[in-house]
Amino acid sequence: MSVETNKALVRRLFEEVLNERRVEVVDELASTGYQENDPLPGQREGREGLKDRVTMLTEGLSPTFSIEDLIGEGDRVVVRWTNNATHSGTFLGIPPTGRSCRFAGIDIFRLDDGRLVEHWDVVDQLSMLRQLELLPSS
Repeated sequence: MSVETNKALVRRLFEEVLNERRVEVVDELASTGYQENDPLPGQREGREGLKDRVTMLTEGLSPTFSIEDLIGEGDRVVVRWTNNATHSGTFLGIPPTGRSCRFAGIDIFRLDDGRLVEHWDVVDQLSMLRQLELLPSS
């Protein structure tokens, strides 16, 4: 697959799956053996695990992702994003606060034969937790 095709597939993950809350589209985008290198607590393995992750994020944080950079080379696509979110549901065992936050992250995806097959990420969780007032005061 071309780099541009891979980038378009990753863009669909952010726009259709995460922003539009269409978890069923994961079946079109990810391989059954999808590998998550930074799983959320309780996230299963494989494509079903990616659905778990999407559900946890969309139900807990009501996210709206903005893609700031989308870079592809070979079988990898890197996305630098910002997320405007509201802690509207239980997320990782934390009851909803109703507070909003804006934080950033970077995802790296490996693709094979037009499917997502592996993922790594780095997320500014400290900023998110501070804005949601979930850290103990000093």
